[in-house]
Amino acid sequence: MPKHSGHGSSSTSSSNAAGNNELTAAAAAPRSSNPVVANFVSHHLTIGCGVAIFHVASEKVVLCFHSRDRYWFLPKGRKDAGESIERAAEREGFEESGYRNRLLPLPIPHRQPATAATVPPPLPFSTEPVWTQLIPQSVHTQYILFWYVAETVPPDVEALPASSTIEPYAPPPPYPPGLSLSERVKMEPPGYVPRRHEGTGVDAEEALYESYLVPVEEAVRRLKGTVMADVIRKGWAGIKERREWEEKLR
Repeated sequence: MPKHSGHGSSSTSSSNAAGNNELTAAAAAPRSSNPVVANFVSHHLTIGCGVAIFHVASEKVVLCFHSRDRYWFLPKGRKDAGESIERAAEREGFEESGYRNRLLPLPIPHRQPATAATVPPPLPFSTEPVWTQLIPQSVHTQYILFWYVAETVPPDVEALPASSTIEPYAPPPPYPPGLSLSERVKMEPPGYVPRRHEGTGVDAEEALYESYLVPVEEAVRRLKGTVMADVIRKGWAGIKERREWEEKLR
């Protein structure tokens, strides 16, 4: 794995402890901006999506690395016209990292209303964005970026085709509503490593991207000071909370 300036690729027990403390503290007090009022006509607005892709069984997350410019990042990019934001997040995750992924429902607080009441009531999990960024793209154009949390897909889903004759990317089926995280982990044989597909980038720039499964604490250190680190923190805290919630129901 490449080394990033100021950060080694190995971890000691003390650095792991520091990483765990950092994860806990940051998850409790995320850095969020004050509300703003702004208006953008369609041709002055770019909508993008990014995703943190976790392999829950190994407690790792996918990080991308720019082999020329030497920096780490989470996969992200613009949604296509007519494409849903959720699907765009999964697609961009696949194209830039090579890992097939699907959004992971987690007990993450949000302000979106529930749909009509169902029987039985739905589990308190959602696939809403965990962070949103407003980034000026030029003096006239605003970029709005939605960050999601996803998981690498299990072997049976990985066996399904990632492309078709109709379109370049075929999304995997969504995470099954009644599947617990412990049941999901058991779908993988011991030591299973999610497959990284080669050549999924769509242009010359993306051909320069490398990607790795990195321990959560190490990923946070490599992205320290960025919203991407907060996305990982928020996602991993949600995974741990879902595990605890499901354990209480057993």
